[in-house]
Amino acid sequence: MPVLEGLWGPDLRMRDTGLDVGVCPEEPPHSPVWGPLRTPPVTCGGLSLALELPALIRQLRAAWRARKGGSQGPERNQASPWMESGKEQEEEIKLDTENRSAHVEADGRLNTGHAGVLLAERRGSYPLIDLRILKTSAQQGEVETVTRRKVKRLLSFQRYCHASRLLRGLVPHTPRSLHLLDDDYLGQAAHMLSKVGTWNFDIFLFDRLTNGNSLVTLMCHLFNVYDLIHHFQLDMVKLNRFLGMVQEDYHSQNPYHNAVHAADVTQAMYCYLKEPKLAEHLSPLDVFLGLMAAAAHDVDHPGVNQPFLIKTRHHLASLYQNTSVLESHHWRSTVGMLRESGLLSHLPADMSRDIEQRLGSLILATDINRQNEFLMTFREHLDNQDLDLQLASHRHFILQIALKCADICNPCRVWELSRQWSERVCEEFYRQGDLEKKFDLEISPLCNQQSDSVPAIQIGFISYIVEPLFEEWHRFTEPSLLSQTMLDHLHKNKANWSSLRCAHTPSDVQSHSQAEEPEGEVGEGSDIP
Repeated sequence: MPVLEGLWGPDLRMRDTGLDVGVCPEEPPHSPVWGPLRTPPVTCGGLSLALELPALIRQLRAAWRARKGGSQGPERNQASPWMESGKEQEEEIKLDTENRSAHVEADGRLNTGHAGVLLAERRGSYPLIDLRILKTSAQQGEVETVTRRKVKRLLSFQRYCHASRLLRGLVPHTPRSLHLLDDDYLGQAAHMLSKVGTWNFDIFLFDRLTNGNSLVTLMCHLFNVYDLIHHFQLDMVKLNRFLGMVQEDYHSQNPYHNAVHAADVTQAMYCYLKEPKLAEHLSPLDVFLGLMAAAAHDVDHPGVNQPFLIKTRHHLASLYQNTSVLESHHWRSTVGMLRESGLLSHLPADMSRDIEQRLGSLILATDINRQNEFLMTFREHLDNQDLDLQLASHRHFILQIALKCADICNPCRVWELSRQWSERVCEEFYRQGDLEKKFDLEISPLCNQQSDSVPAIQIGFISYIVEPLFEEWHRFTEPSLLSQTMLDHLHKNKANWSSLRCAHTPSDVQSHSQAEEPEGEVGEGSDIP
């Protein structure tokens, strides 16, 4: 266990009662556990001083060897390259092990060392659960190379920045100022952004128009809408670096838990932040937290659920003691990217720590296993009519509820979009079931393609998870046009799934299944749209 924690850093668990905005890690706000933010990247002689110590040492040693090798004769250079390579690898492995273990005490507690820097998680810091080994993986030619995809996204982001400056009048609009591709971008993606606050926003089309850059483009646009860049004095380069990290750390091979899902949740969150009952009370910090949590709430999702990690004894399950495993990892990864990008490095340390903790409280609220906890608290407040949005703690609680609604709002979309999301999440479930079957594990609930149909899964999810939450949200908005529209779509989509279920189920089997239908169809740890 100490070795695993040495690789992963401390377990910063958050206790969250749902309402209290002071929900925070066990350590007090000024505890050295949080540590100072990392300084912006500094370079010297072409070497990055923002690297971790082992990586920096390896770069220095490589540069020294290159210089030394250049001054020596050919006999020395050609003597024993395999022996030298082997020695270098042994030395690097030994140095890595010593450095990592130095951050962890024998009992697993954090050893902050002289710098007190929190060891943050990133996508590459644990073995990837690669579901591409299954036959259901993407067809040949569908997946672009990483380099080509990054270039396309960078070009798309540059076009967005150019377009933003143009729309603000900072760039003269001359015939030579924009290329044909930029005109096409302005005519389609920018037109969609002008309607980003509408509920029928097609995130799939928007993702295609932005060359797979939907999350970065959407977040930059919303930050401009709310003037958050100016309010928090954010560096645009650092913001792009952070958002690029978030987008890249979503696994594109996941049918459902990918960057497009994050963009969809962010767009829904924006619609909820505009609700008249809530909008007039929100501070810039509330909006910033809501959008950031929506964008990063599922970052680095492995495409399998919590029960799978537990029964395969994955080290993340051990690290977080089988409680909110994925959500804790999403939060810790977000903190790591915030610090690595230096996005908040210019803010006071206590403010950046508070932002990190509040982001954790919001992201941890998306745990589906805590659904009843939040629903009962929300219902009690509405029954007692004691919600006061002048209080920061009550606004934070409503942000938690809004993020939970945004995360599971797919059944409330128009049928064409809702059905796509439903099929995607079920495909992800079925992949997990195939993986469990391949390794002789018990197939998780909702993951057996032979017995769990898409209509049956969606009907159960809508009935026991979505409807109760959105009915209370409808009460909270008193009610708004948007909440009424969502409920209308929800009821129509449920009827459509019922029709599809009947059409694909023989009458005798259907009557038998209805007679023995359990009280809830959603398994523990499942995460359905």
